[in-house]
This record gives sequence, C-alpha cells and structure tokens, in this order.
Amino acid sequence: MGEVRSYEAPQTGRCQCGAIRYEIIQAPQMVYTCHCTDCQRMTSSAFSLGCVLPDGAFRLVQGQPKGVQRTTGSGRVSTRWVCPECGVWVCTAPRPGSTVRNVRGGTLDDTSWLRPTAHIWTRSKQPWLALPEGDGNFETQPQGDPWWASVAPNG
Repeated sequence: MGEVRSYEAPQTGRCQCGAIRYEIIQAPQMVYTCHCTDCQRMTSSAFSLGCVLPDGAFRLVQGQPKGVQRTTGSGRVSTRWVCPECGVWVCTAPRPGSTVRNVRGGTLDDTSWLRPTAHIWTRSKQPWLALPEGDGNFETQPQGDPWWASVAPNG
C-alpha cells in the first residue's frame, strides 16, 4: 500500500475537461466517504469522497459551475456545483448560514494525502467493500447540525 502524504497548501483541482478549476488553501476539517445510492449514481462508483472545508478555503480559479439542486436522503436540499461542459460534480455549495463547503476529493489534482476517517450511509455500501477499523461508521446521516462536527476527528 502506498504512503499517505500530508496536506500541503495550496492544493488544486478541476473537473474532467478542465473548464472548472479551483484551489483550496487550508486542510479539510475532515475527509469522509458517503455510500448513499445517490452518491453512487452521481460518481458511477461505490461511494463519493468528500472533504469538508471552511468556505473561505475554497476558491474558483476558472469557469463558472452550474448549480444542480437535489433532495438528499436526509431530506435536506443540496446544491451541487457541476461543470456545465463535462457534468463532473466538483463541490457542494454551502447551505444558507453554513460556513463550510464539501469538495469532491476525486476532483483534486493530487489525492495521495486524502485519508477518510468517517463513512456515512453505510447501510447502502457495497457488500464487498471493507471499511477500516477505528474509523467512524454510520448507517445513515449522523445526527447534528452540522452532522460532520459530531464525527470529525477533532470535533
């Protein structure tokens, strides 16, 4: 298994076609996987990888994403920023009053430093996927507002 590197600022990311480019200037408050069926469909994979960042740590460098609203499994409305050209989900817009933004980990140019410590909606996870021992494991959306504050390593 490869070595997990540490975060070094700034980190850059983009959509598949490069029309949307961004940078983050601060380490995430937490990195998590979401195994809900909506994320499985949106990513065409077994889960999505999310990075919770202070909203001010995310900066668009190029392009203008399109907002796509969805009602999540927890019942909340979420606005996903996607590239209008290639359709890649780059991040989730902050909810009104929120101070964080969830960036899709797979859109970062360097993902070698990412290490999820929480796994949500695991009741929908693929049965062949084993989760690391010691990580937070939640069958649905963890309680709390914001939910991630109750499960973050330093939260």
